[in-house]
Amino acid sequence: MLERLAEGPRAVGEIAAGLPVSRPAVSQHLKVLKEAGLVNDHPDGARRIYAIDPNGLGALRAWLDQFWDTALTSFAAEVERTGDEDEGTKE
Repeated sequence: MLERLAEGPRAVGEIAAGLPVSRPAVSQHLKVLKEAGLVNDHPDGARRIYAIDPNGLGALRAWLDQFWDTALTSFAAEVERTGDEDEGTKE
């Protein structure tokens, strides 16, 4: 759904078109994404138009980046540790 919304704002019917789930299921997923702050919506007549919320996506990216930073730090520490061990075996 986020991939479809990345192309631009869409109504539920447009998002659901071609997906292997019902429109009510798509609506439920959009509700969860909205509660998580990843999408927003506005009324357009009888339809609701959904779009990605860049603020929510930015917050998600920052949250994920903390794991990436931790993983890189751990990787660098392991490389240094094994590098030190390799240095010791050469002598």
